[in-house]
Amino acid sequence: MDPASAKVIGAGLAAIGAGLAAIGVGTIFGMYLQGALRNPSADAQMGGRLIFGFAVTEALGLIAAVVALALAFS
Repeated sequence: MDPASAKVIGAGLAAIGAGLAAIGVGTIFGMYLQGALRNPSADAQMGGRLIFGFAVTEALGLIAAVVALALAFS
C-alpha cells in the first residue's frame, strides 16, 4: 500500500473518533435528563458527574480530531 494513501485512511479512521464523541456527549446528557426527571431531588448530586463526563468525552473527541488533522496534513 502507498504510504500517502495509508496516511489518508488513518486520518479518516481517527476522524471517526470525533464523531463518536458527539454520540457519547448526547448519551451523557440524555441519561442525565432521564435521571433528573425520574428523581428531581438527586439533580444536584448528578451535576458534577455530568460535567466531568462531558469534559472527558469531549477531550477524547478533540484528541481524535487533532490526531486526524495531524495525520492528514503532515
